[in-house]
Amino acid sequence: MKGENNSGLRAWRWAVVGVLMVLGATAGYQLFGQVIFPAVKDINPSTGNTFLSAYSAEVQSVSGKATAYILFTMLGILVSYLISTAAFSRLVVIGDQLSVMPATEKIATIMGVLLGLVVTALISQLILNATAVNGKNTTLGVLLLILVAVAFIYLGVVIMTSMKDEMPFWQGGAAGQKDGIETKPERCKILDTNVIIDGRVADICRTGFIEGPIYVPGFVLDELQHIADSSDSLKRARGRRGLDILNQMRTELKMMVRTYDNTDPNDRDEVDAKLVKLAKELNGVIVTNDFNLNKVAELQGVQVLNINELANALKPVVLPGEEMTVTIIKEGKEINQGVAYLDDGTMIVVEGARRRIGETLEVVTSSVLQTVAGKMIFASIRNGHDDEQDDDGYDRHLRSYRGGGPRRKIQH
Repeated sequence: MKGENNSGLRAWRWAVVGVLMVLGATAGYQLFGQVIFPAVKDINPSTGNTFLSAYSAEVQSVSGKATAYILFTMLGILVSYLISTAAFSRLVVIGDQLSVMPATEKIATIMGVLLGLVVTALISQLILNATAVNGKNTTLGVLLLILVAVAFIYLGVVIMTSMKDEMPFWQGGAAGQKDGIETKPERCKILDTNVIIDGRVADICRTGFIEGPIYVPGFVLDELQHIADSSDSLKRARGRRGLDILNQMRTELKMMVRTYDNTDPNDRDEVDAKLVKLAKELNGVIVTNDFNLNKVAELQGVQVLNINELANALKPVVLPGEEMTVTIIKEGKEINQGVAYLDDGTMIVVEGARRRIGETLEVVTSSVLQTVAGKMIFASIRNGHDDEQDDDGYDRHLRSYRGGGPRRKIQH
C-alpha cells in the first residue's frame, strides 16, 4: 500500500514540477523579450559606456538575441525547478498534517479558507484600481492582491479554528463529538510496534481476553512501514509480518487506526515516549512485550498489559516431586547435566542426563527457580543414579544458572 502511495506521490510531484518548469521557461522567455531586450535596445551608444554599448550591440544581433533567449529560458526553468520542488515538499508535509487533523478542525480550516477568499474578492477591485496605470492592471497590483489573499486566508483559518468549539451547527453531525468536545474511547488498548510484530496479541484478542477498542497510533503504523521498507532482509520480513497481522486484526476485530492521534507530525520524540503521552491523553492502556517500555510507562502512571507477563502467568505450575516425561536436547552448564524443554518453552535441567541426549526420560521435579526471563525447573531422572553428583550438587547447579560459579568444597 505504501508503495502505491509513493508511486502516486512521485507522479504528482513530477506533474507539478513539470508544469511549473514550463511556466518558468515561459516567464524567463517573456522576461527577456518584454523587459530586458527593450531596455537594452534603448541604450544610447553616445553615453560613453563602452561595456553597455558593446552589450547592446551584441544582444541586438541575431545570434546574441537567440543566445539571450535561451539563457533566460534556462534560468526560468532552473529557478522554477528549485521553487517547485521545495514548495511540493512543503505541500506534502501540510497534507500529512491535514490527514491526522480531527474532523472539526478540517471543517474549520475549509471555512476559514472560503472566508479569506470571499473577503479578498470583495476588496480585489479596489486594490487593482489603486495600482493600475493608464487603466491597466500592473504586475505590482497582482502581486499585492496575492499577498492580501494569503493574509486573509491565514486570518480566516485562525479565526474559524479558534471558534470551532463554539459553533454548534457542525458539532451535532460530527463523528466523535459531544457537547463540543471530542469524545475519547473508553480505556482503549494501544498497541506498540513490538507487540504487533510478535503476533500473539492477535490470538489473545480473538479469544476475548483483551476487551474494549484496540487502537494503533499513526506513528506506530509509520514505524512498521519504515521497518517493512528496510534494506535489511530480516527487518523487512518483521515489518511485513506486522502489517499482515494488522490487516487481519482490522478485518476480524474492532480496531481503530490514527483516529485519535493528536501528536504533532514534527514531534521528534521516540515512539515509546509518544505512546506514553498518547496513553495519558486517552486514558488508555498500552499493550506491549517491551520490558523497558513497561517500566517507563508504569513510572508515569500508565497501565500496561505485558504479553510476556501473561505468557509466564499461563505456564503450568510445577511443584517439587511431580513427575513428567521430557526429551533431553543438549548438555547443561554443569557436569552431568542435560537440558530439556516443555511445550511452552520452559527449560528443565536434568541431573545425570548428560549421556542421555536424544532420549525421552521420566524425570522427577526437585526445585523450581523463577527468574526475570521466566521459569526454570530442576529435575532428576526417575529411579536413576548420578555417579558424579555430590552432596552440594543442588546448590552448585542453582548458583550456576543464577550466574554465579560453584563453591569449592573444603577438604578436611
